[in-house]
Amino acid sequence: MTLLHRLGIDYPVFQAPMAGVQGAALAAAVSQAGGLGALPCAMLSPDAMVEEIARIRACTTRPLNVNFFCHTPPWVEPAALARWQDALAPYYAELGLTPDTSPGVGRRPFDAAACEALAPFRPEVVSFHFGLPSRELVERVKAWGALVVSSATTVEEARWLEANGADAIIAQGLEAGGHRGMFLTDDLTTQLGTFALLPQVAAAVKVPVIAAGGIADARGVQAALALGAQAVQVGTAFLCCPEATTARLHRQALQSQAAAHTALTNLYSGRPARGIVTRLMRELGPLSAAAPPFPLAAAAIAPLRSAAEAAGSTDFSPLWAGQNASGCREEPAASVLRALVAGLD
Repeated sequence: MTLLHRLGIDYPVFQAPMAGVQGAALAAAVSQAGGLGALPCAMLSPDAMVEEIARIRACTTRPLNVNFFCHTPPWVEPAALARWQDALAPYYAELGLTPDTSPGVGRRPFDAAACEALAPFRPEVVSFHFGLPSRELVERVKAWGALVVSSATTVEEARWLEANGADAIIAQGLEAGGHRGMFLTDDLTTQLGTFALLPQVAAAVKVPVIAAGGIADARGVQAALALGAQAVQVGTAFLCCPEATTARLHRQALQSQAAAHTALTNLYSGRPARGIVTRLMRELGPLSAAAPPFPLAAAAIAPLRSAAEAAGSTDFSPLWAGQNASGCREEPAASVLRALVAGLD
């Protein structure tokens, strides 16, 4: 049975979960249009997650993907936070801000509380970034009948995911926007482009493979399917849809020449993630040893971002985007989905 038949969706397109730029509306629109909508939950409390899923279920009964991070929260090392504040001090002074030395609120990994809150909804897919949660939690999710999916950025990660319970694997190419799903290594030289990684992963595992990264039109979808994917995961193309919550300045950047310049950066969260190059990335270098571990870097950036955006600047904003923003346009999510699957039998 193919992945589409197992899930009961019409088209082989998964909408990428994108924390900070979407909520229930985008997920519901994609699912209702025949793809697989996704709700990012890494920045939501269990109560907020329940509210968002309830909104989606009120709009559509079609299948849904609910996505979580499964990182190990780091120990807060005061010296590391102090080094980060020192690196950012000139920008605080420039904007007339007083540094906030608190570690802030980070992304939540999937845990027993999230699992318990999620159980009554029985989502069709539960997906993860940065590996998988504990075997016990994976088995609890599977007991609802949900498919467990996670991202692999190398063949080794794909094999590990299959061996540890993943029902399908997202082959995340280097072109993809947002956080790298890498979890067995932090060596960026192991990261391959989508169409180099995809056929290797498809040959290495028996579970279905979903291609992600740089796919923005029907030709990209068709190429991924020809190389062994059963579906694709697309994020950037949905960022300018009215159902997304992408900020105005972020939308403008996506539709400008700036979108041609992306890089992997750890400045905004502490882990490598692809976004449009900003002043902060140019001046500190996109990858900096001064940034504390994920997700601790974000707290000190937040006041800079707020102050700059209030003045109309994206100097300190995480403008997440993949390398191919050509499909990103201001159209309803259903229209973007239809363009992606044009010509498919």
